Amino acid sequence: MASLRSNNNFHKKRIKRKRVIRWVLLPLMLVSLSFIAYGAFLFNKAESVMEESYNPIDREGKRAVNPFDENFSVLFIGVDDSNKRQFEGSSRTDALMLATFNQDDKSIKLVSIPRDSYVHIPEKNIYTKINHAHAYGGVELTLETVEELLDVPVDYYVKMNFDAFIDVIDALNGIEVNVPYTFSEQDSKDRKDAITLYQGLQTLDGEEALALARTRKLDNDIERGKRQQEIIKAIIKKSVSVKSIGNYSSVMEAVGKNMTTDLRFDQMKSFIEYATAGSNLNTETLNLAGSDTRIDGIYYYQLDEMALLETKAILKTHLNVTSESTKTPMDTASPSY
Repeated sequence: MASLRSNNNFHKKRIKRKRVIRWVLLPLMLVSLSFIAYGAFLFNKAESVMEESYNPIDREGKRAVNPFDENFSVLFIGVDDSNKRQFEGSSRTDALMLATFNQDDKSIKLVSIPRDSYVHIPEKNIYTKINHAHAYGGVELTLETVEELLDVPVDYYVKMNFDAFIDVIDALNGIEVNVPYTFSEQDSKDRKDAITLYQGLQTLDGEEALALARTRKLDNDIERGKRQQEIIKAIIKKSVSVKSIGNYSSVMEAVGKNMTTDLRFDQMKSFIEYATAGSNLNTETLNLAGSDTRIDGIYYYQLDEMALLETKAILKTHLNVTSESTKTPMDTASPSY
């Protein structure tokens, strides 16, 4: 009798244990399958979006690089050619940022190039503001100008307008950024003082982040470049967080409508290695030193030649490349005034 009672108890425990295991495993399996299905959906959606955004440029002398195995660079080009500007092909760049990626230590260096930098524009063979390069010759001339300025290869480009900037941040439910001072700025529709931000760490939506990225009322182009770098880093941080997984579809839709790039989808997957580096990812921001100047009554930002040489050396070391051209610093230096 005791033996029968013992067997019944053992049988009940086994049934209970199976029931517990079932209630634990089934939700886990459901979650896992959901992630797999969502991952497959995102993969297919990303591939479709990137195919629509893919716009290669036939550049003479462009080096062949494998982003999975080699160091590479990407020029991020921000332009105000949104709906209000009717996507004018001759628009000037509002932001230029070169990112270099080092495969060995999974590090990124971000270099902001002030839009008013006084530089040589190849092909046109003139000296003017670097943001004019896009107006004169689109993405191709912009790439050539940056390559000549920094003396490193620009392997890829990503061109986005203000709509993409706003929509991506909104799709991520905002980003956390420190606002250095209180100010008012126009919005994306050029309505004067439509956005007011107060000093301090806070979560910004797309329009607010754009206002922070654009303003230079209380400082200069260099400080604006630093803010743009911080915003980019905040976007990267928010994008790779687990909380943002459910927003990836909206992010891709925002990007696809307002971006062009010569990165193929299979090449873009190389960024996963950097994203999964997590806290081990080392992102350093660099800025081009210089001073304000006026030439023929027009404001320019005159780059400091010695500081520029130092930045070139840092980028070459990070990319592990030799000099991009045979020109000496004096050949590409701005004419003195």
